[in-house]
Amino acid sequence: MIRAGMVGLGWWGKRLLEAAGPAGEHIRFVHAVSPRPDLRRDVAEAHGLRLSPTIAAMLRDPAVEAVVLATPHSMHADQIVEVAASGKPILCEKPFTLKRADAVRAVRACEQAGVLLALGHNRRFLPALTELKRLIADGALGRLLHVEGHISNQNSSGNFAAWRHDGAESPAGGLTGTGVHMLDCFVNLLGPVRRVTTQLLTWQAPPDALDSLSVLLEFRNGMSGTLATVRVTPVTWRLHLFGTAGNAENHDQTELALRLTGKPVERRSLPEVDTLRLELQAFADAVEGRAPYPIPYDQMIDTVAAFEAITRSVAAGGRTTEVEGR
Repeated sequence: MIRAGMVGLGWWGKRLLEAAGPAGEHIRFVHAVSPRPDLRRDVAEAHGLRLSPTIAAMLRDPAVEAVVLATPHSMHADQIVEVAASGKPILCEKPFTLKRADAVRAVRACEQAGVLLALGHNRRFLPALTELKRLIADGALGRLLHVEGHISNQNSSGNFAAWRHDGAESPAGGLTGTGVHMLDCFVNLLGPVRRVTTQLLTWQAPPDALDSLSVLLEFRNGMSGTLATVRVTPVTWRLHLFGTAGNAENHDQTELALRLTGKPVERRSLPEVDTLRLELQAFADAVEGRAPYPIPYDQMIDTVAAFEAITRSVAAGGRTTEVEGR
């Protein structure tokens, strides 16, 4: 069991504390950081946490063996570098960073310090993603040609904190709140993105945003893809892979439809899982050497590179934008 410190006690930090549970089977939070302890003292007391105003103060606590970051996106790189210098492993919530250069800087700092860096893309732990990856590896779909992804979630329009509606912290509509999850799945299943073209339509500005983001992607392996997200509509998850021998569609996170040439449609219902709990368990397992964390560093960087290209394309009015390579 890993004893950890939590940096950030906002909406998502509290979700992670709840996912770990009071018993802390794999990870137990013992210390937290908030720049305004007076505003978060009730959260810290409810979870039995010591509370400090800075990361530096928390890192001096010998009880803290690892650190979880649930902070504004633009802070991640500098915070990772600071924690890495202390020799403690890090789990950083998504988006990893907003710029590829910062992602590279954070990874290099952890490599040089010899500490683990894990990334909190909790949907990586969906059983459907494991099954889609197996279908690809087995060649069941033939040559892959195209992927479609849609992820929408009304939570991403909720006013959890003012910074979440700051264009500098959350560019390109629903990309940071939800779309980056699908982008991570794309990179996981299909590899790096080569170029993107975008369309962001906005009918009403945040905090009560009415907008839609559409992205046309070309992958380095030659595949095409589309990604869409709408911040105001109810939760929607659909990931659809198309190949020469069939196609596979995952929707609502648990339902899988497999259509192979010449065969009837096969429909499967996969189990619901607590993806946040699995994420924390995977981090603890990696810290204790039981298993590697399932997101390699190159994929962390590739996802941020595609993310940054999308934000640059949106800023340029939808212009086709190359993704910076390795």
